Amino acid sequence: METTYYDHGTPAERWERAGMFFDAKDYAAAARVLDGLVEEVPEQTGPRLLLARAYYHSAQLRRAEQELRIIVERDPVEHYARLMLGRTLERLGRADEAAPHLRMAAAMAGETPPA
Repeated sequence: METTYYDHGTPAERWERAGMFFDAKDYAAAARVLDGLVEEVPEQTGPRLLLARAYYHSAQLRRAEQELRIIVERDPVEHYARLMLGRTLERLGRADEAAPHLRMAAAMAGETPPA
């Protein structure tokens, strides 16, 4: 089995590497690292949420939506995932579908929900 740079190392090392790519705004590289990590630890929210953010920032919006829906399904009160899902749906041109998620995120944050 050949190991590439993106899947080399322990989960903790890959998490750190993904964070470095993300911080450097190399979102596609971060997603490549995180994709394998999420497969390995699918129950962890942190890597999946960062993967969704990397997809969002690299304009892989359908992939971002898929990851965010998994998070929200598992944890309906995950505020940031709700917010990101709403924003992702807006960027996909699905404002009506985005609105409930954005209202819920605002309410969970104690803000006045958008109209």
